[in-house]
Amino acid sequence: MHSCSRPLHTAVFRKNKCQKQMGINNNNQEERPYLQQQYVCQRITHTDMFALTALPPGVDKAEWLASNTVAFFKHINLFSSALSEFCTPSTCPTSHTCNFQVYFWTDDHGRKLKCSAPLYFDYAMSYIQELLTDEDVFPTKAGSVFPNGFVFLVQKVFLLLFRTLAHIYWSHYREALAMGLHPHLNTLFIHLTLFCRQHALLEPEDTEPLQDLITAVTGGWSLSQLTQGEGRGHPGQVTSLSQGYT
Repeated sequence: MHSCSRPLHTAVFRKNKCQKQMGINNNNQEERPYLQQQYVCQRITHTDMFALTALPPGVDKAEWLASNTVAFFKHINLFSSALSEFCTPSTCPTSHTCNFQVYFWTDDHGRKLKCSAPLYFDYAMSYIQELLTDEDVFPTKAGSVFPNGFVFLVQKVFLLLFRTLAHIYWSHYREALAMGLHPHLNTLFIHLTLFCRQHALLEPEDTEPLQDLITAVTGGWSLSQLTQGEGRGHPGQVTSLSQGYT
């Protein structure tokens, strides 16, 4: 792992040009196997995701965000590690979700670095890990308070986690299929997407690269559904990421 307590990243995105370069149109799923019905519907659990992501009664929201941030990081880091042999500087010379959306890492001096996908996501996972182990940001001692700007930092973490999954879907989904990991990937993606929507952690432009998949797997979740889910968790329901995946 590279140690990078950095500002984050910038992305360049041009949807129409991207689709043209990839030969993608709205009716062609051959370039996007993750949209094919026999794959998109596969999951590893039928847990009520609304209950799993909603803030349980009596739980502090910052605590809920913190515990879920740690859990999502562990699951996504583990999942990406399982596919790391396929994501190399030669197979993925840039970190992208399509030919025209490339992510740049910003170093300590404010320089934007165009790096390979494995290096970008190594930077990302290192950044997140450093953040999660910083007691001033993610306190673990009883009576500690979360810092000002905590939600902003959580949003940064979830943006990096979403980009990690987006790269896997665009560049390594066939490998995930071959390894039988696509139900796990779909479940993790649905859970993360719903959690981010319910707690306003990502902007629409952040999730645009996989909007087609979000539409396919969410079945048209509305904001009213998400807000109605707030507070649905209670003792006896699933209230942690690990519980939901077992």
